[in-house]
Amino acid sequence: MSSAPFTYEPVGATRDDPAFCPPGFRPMLVRTRLGEGQKLFQRAAEALLTWEMHRALGVRVDAAADRAAPGVDVTITLAGFVKAPCRIIWTVEEPRRAGWAYGTLEGHPECGEEAFVVDRTGDGTVWLTVAAFSRPAKWYAKAGGPATRGFQHAYARRCGTVLRRLCEGTSEA
Repeated sequence: MSSAPFTYEPVGATRDDPAFCPPGFRPMLVRTRLGEGQKLFQRAAEALLTWEMHRALGVRVDAAADRAAPGVDVTITLAGFVKAPCRIIWTVEEPRRAGWAYGTLEGHPECGEEAFVVDRTGDGTVWLTVAAFSRPAKWYAKAGGPATRGFQHAYARRCGTVLRRLCEGTSEA
């Protein structure tokens, strides 16, 4: 674990309110229905907490631990060269909710926080929610303008598609 400071405030804000967005940041909230049932929830939660979903996206994950936990440093590498250093801020593992959030560290193209949470609603439906607030930190993220935002939303939607695929065969009808 490093002691590098986060590049934004307020750290941990996505834990209690995924729609929270501080002034000067852009919000993102993408929900994807994964299926139904406890088995699917457990499979999705494990894939999320062990970086399997991210690796299946085709990004490189360099993590200081095999499982998400507060204080674990993670660097996501996109397209083979864009490095995004982060640190896990919080995790949750409850009977109907599991996930984590990371905050950006120096060198990340964006500045902010992103949360990935799988939850099972009262009717048994399982959802992935990707929630974030961010603003550009690197020149190329700023130069990308709306295209950068489009990429972020596409990435969040792809998380849902990939996690649904990883959970195929575990849904209960």
